[in-house]
Amino acid sequence: MSARKCAGFAIGAVAVASAVHLAVYESWRDWCLTWGAMAAEADAVLPGDDLLARPDVVTTRVIGIEAPAELVWPWLVQMGPGRAGAYTYDWIENLFGLNMHSADNIVPALQHIAVGDGWRLGSRGPVLEVARIEPERALVVRSDDGNWVWAFVLQPGCDLTRLISRNRIATPGAAWQARAAFRYVMEPGSLLMERKMLLGIRARAEHLAATSAAGAGP
Repeated sequence: MSARKCAGFAIGAVAVASAVHLAVYESWRDWCLTWGAMAAEADAVLPGDDLLARPDVVTTRVIGIEAPAELVWPWLVQMGPGRAGAYTYDWIENLFGLNMHSADNIVPALQHIAVGDGWRLGSRGPVLEVARIEPERALVVRSDDGNWVWAFVLQPGCDLTRLISRNRIATPGAAWQARAAFRYVMEPGSLLMERKMLLGIRARAEHLAATSAAGAGP
């Protein structure tokens, strides 16, 4: 097969795949936006919701972690570019110049944050600022333009700590093409990255809980 035919075949395959994705995404969009969440968690009012009253998109993704909240919290506090990363696919994050290098240990120097602290996502991205802190319960960050609020909420239970990650995003003034790209590309893409992040936090927190228990044994 000639190079021209190969290129044409590849373009055609991409076009077909894109058409199929557009056709079926609405059927699984709710699952995409609420991965891992129970209905009560998806519908719950959480810290930070009041910081963006009319979002265009809300995602609520949740994971259960077999560790107490106090052993999950340090992994949240140290997150960020140039800090302990986001526990997701660093190589994808760094394609966009985000300087993410996920740590596998608690970094004492990164355990002290305060409302107003912030960091920029890449050289041209938004600045995320800490908007609210409730130790061992909630950490809320907000973009400097006010159009993105990201809350991490810990809900302790009998056997599990539920880690809730909620994004509230507004796209004022965006053209329909940009809104379509966000819906059909960014939403599924955010699930890919956020799912990996939640799994990464769970693995680290559960490992810390196991080693802490072993160290406390007789």
